Amino acid sequence: MTVVIVSFLVAFVVAAYLTWTAGRVERLHDRCAAARASLDAQLVRRAAAAAALARDHAEVLGERAHLLRGAAQAALDAGEDGRELAENDLTRELRHVPWSGTEPVLADVVTASSRTTLARHIYNDAVRDTLALRRRRLPRALRFGAKHPWPRYFDIDDGAFPR
Repeated sequence: MTVVIVSFLVAFVVAAYLTWTAGRVERLHDRCAAARASLDAQLVRRAAAAAALARDHAEVLGERAHLLRGAAQAALDAGEDGRELAENDLTRELRHVPWSGTEPVLADVVTASSRTTLARHIYNDAVRDTLALRRRRLPRALRFGAKHPWPRYFDIDDGAFPR
């Protein structure tokens, strides 16, 4: 009788742990998806603010206005594969924006860039946590999260402005 009870308890604990682990993998993937959606929204906001800066201050920016507008449009139009490259190009163009004469619209770009940096850190933290759990032996062996693609880090140089 004792063996049956102990066996039942062990089976219950193992089943509970496996269920909890599978649920955690799913929650982490959901967290990655939500963080990615937030990151995408912030990237769009930054590109739109950069385009507005190029449009509203073309006389101050000169030829840079055309380059900034092109980089902002490329960032808005970029697909999943070319997104990091387009965002890096936009960051490089933003570094060349003069501070004087563009303060009102530049403040929007600085705010959007700061939010982009924060959203990228949150997303990359979610990716790190998801990958750490999915790379463990048990989730890998039981294929927890197999219906989801492996998340990828989003690595861009987003330090366009001094803090």
